[in-house]
Amino acid sequence: MEFNIETLVRENIKKMTAYSSARHEFTGAASIYLDANENSFGSPLPANYNRYPDPLQLTLKEKISQIKGIPVQNIFTGNGSDEAIDLLFRIFCEPGKDNVIIFPPTYGMYEVCAEMNDIKVKKVPLLEDFQLDLEGIEQAIDSNTKLIFVCSPNNPTGNSISRSDIEILLNNFDGLVIIDEAYINYAKQKTFIPELTEYPNLVILQTLSKAWGLAGLRLGMAFAGLPVISYMNKVKYPYNINTATQQLAIEALSNISSVNNWTKTTVEQREWLAEELGKLPFTQKIYPSDANFLLVKMTAAKLIYTYLTEKGIIVRDRSNVLLCNDCLRITIGTPDENNQLIERLKEYTA
Repeated sequence: MEFNIETLVRENIKKMTAYSSARHEFTGAASIYLDANENSFGSPLPANYNRYPDPLQLTLKEKISQIKGIPVQNIFTGNGSDEAIDLLFRIFCEPGKDNVIIFPPTYGMYEVCAEMNDIKVKKVPLLEDFQLDLEGIEQAIDSNTKLIFVCSPNNPTGNSISRSDIEILLNNFDGLVIIDEAYINYAKQKTFIPELTEYPNLVILQTLSKAWGLAGLRLGMAFAGLPVISYMNKVKYPYNINTATQQLAIEALSNISSVNNWTKTTVEQREWLAEELGKLPFTQKIYPSDANFLLVKMTAAKLIYTYLTEKGIIVRDRSNVLLCNDCLRITIGTPDENNQLIERLKEYTA
């Protein structure tokens, strides 16, 4: 398949002139900055917050590059993965004309972003085993289908999507296939990052919000071929990642050992929690998970959800979501938190 990104990009995006900040126009070292109308006297904070941040986050991306084994030019950093998702709609989808495909049950922001951008969403539900319906996808694709979103490991089901099925999409779809790997650190299945050199229509989303424990920083990452990344940098807001986030993320990325230990413990606790939940009389099914949560089918799930909230324990009620009837999604907590959850559930009486 001959992939040509220019056939996907909206004409107004091709023609637009990107905003050029003062920091874009200058490279090299300087001692006096009188270009950006900043407060030259400093700030009330003990750091250089009076200066605008690096608009391309190059130092941060160099750190990510070392960890992920991918060149800086193939990395986009955004205000959460949600910014990257929104940019993909704005770059590649013509409002009121184009469409995208999603596979419910899945991450809700794909549909929300589509609605905000006036893009039609075609839903091809997952099969009963939470895998892709390849025949249904083939029937849903038309000449205006620009993006396909695959969440793997999937939220809220927790399972990884078949790698061979994803490869079928990549080999046969002439739009972009976006693989959301927010939970990849917890999975046995490997990331698709090494396949970027093979598939020019592949975009991978990852985040520092999950395994890296930086949800409060709101830092997401997209990995793709240079043409895609170049358009994302062209359309994004000039200073989309603030200085504090860049500095803290760089510091955190130097602490891989702690992240690896937390991930290992989370996976161990996932297995323990699944075993303990399975002993409860109202647990009907625990779905296999490659993420840091479990999807659990329970008798009277809504009542149990309400009971837990009264005990100060918040889980996610997914009872009304397609294929998740009577299911609660339970994040893996610390060993103490998981113990408290089990003890409260043991005390539950309908």
